[in-house]
Amino acid sequence: MEHVLAIVAPGQGAQTPGFLAPWLEDAHFASRLQELSDVVGLDLVHYGTEADAETIKDTAIAQPLLVAAGLLAGEALTRSVPFAGVDVLAGHSVGEVTAAAAAGVLAGSDAIVFVRERANGMAEASALRPTTMAAVVRGEPDAVLAAIEAVGATAANNNGAGQIVAAGTVEQIEALKANPPERARVIGLSVAGAFHTEHMEPGRVRVEATASGMTAHDPSTTLLSNADGQAVDSGADYVARLVSQVTSPVRWDLCMATMADLGVTGILELPPAGTLTGIAKRNLHGVEL
Repeated sequence: MEHVLAIVAPGQGAQTPGFLAPWLEDAHFASRLQELSDVVGLDLVHYGTEADAETIKDTAIAQPLLVAAGLLAGEALTRSVPFAGVDVLAGHSVGEVTAAAAAGVLAGSDAIVFVRERANGMAEASALRPTTMAAVVRGEPDAVLAAIEAVGATAANNNGAGQIVAAGTVEQIEALKANPPERARVIGLSVAGAFHTEHMEPGRVRVEATASGMTAHDPSTTLLSNADGQAVDSGADYVARLVSQVTSPVRWDLCMATMADLGVTGILELPPAGTLTGIAKRNLHGVEL
C-alpha cells in the first residue's frame, strides 16, 4: 500500500500553558526560539513555558507563538525528513502561515514578521467592537448554517462533521446561544474577536501592506488552501490567499476532503498538536494520526 503523509499546523486556540517546555530541553530549539523572539519583539520562551492561559489567549501573543512553535518543530523534523519529501502540507487559520513557510512559499523570517503584523492587526480590529466566536456542535449542517445566518453572524470555520464555528458581535452570538439549532449545542470560545469575518478588515489591510514587500516562491510540495481546500501551485497566489483569509471563512472541511481525494494515509500535526488530529479522527476514518 502506498503511504501518503500530510503534515498540518494548528490555529489559534490550540495553545496551552507550558506546551513548549519539553521542546526547550533541545538547545538548538531554545536558541532558535530566542532568535524569533528578538524578531517579533516578544518573549516567546516565557509565553511558551510560564505564561498562563489568559495571557496566551491574547491574539498578539498567541499567533506568533503558534507559528514560531510550528516553524521550529518543522526544522527539527526536517533534520531527517525534508519537507520536500512530504506529500501534503496544510494549516488551519494562522497555521497556514506555518504551512507556507514549510512549503518554501515564505522564508521563515518573513513568515514570523507576517504573523506578527497579522496578529497585531487582528488584535487592533478586535478592540474596535466586542466580537466573539462559538462552536456549534452537532446538528444538521444546513440548519446550523441557517441559524448562524439568521442572527447575522458568519460561519467562520467549517471543521467538518459535527462542528461549525460561528463568529460575530457578542449580541449575535448570545442570540445564537439563546436559540440554538435543533439537536445542536452552542459553546462559546475563549477568543478575542470574530476572526475570519468582515470585522477583521483593518487587520486584512495591515497584512496586505506587509505582504506587498515580501518575496513569494512556488510551493515545494502540495499545499492546500483554507479558502476552498484546493492545492495552490503559485506562491504569489498563496500569499494573496493568506491576506484575504483574515476576513474569509476557513474551510477545513474542504481541506480534509482534498486529503481524502489525494489518498492521505497519515497525518502528523505540528505542536501544539491534538486539535487537527482530533478533527481528522471524526472525518478521515482509517488515517493514521
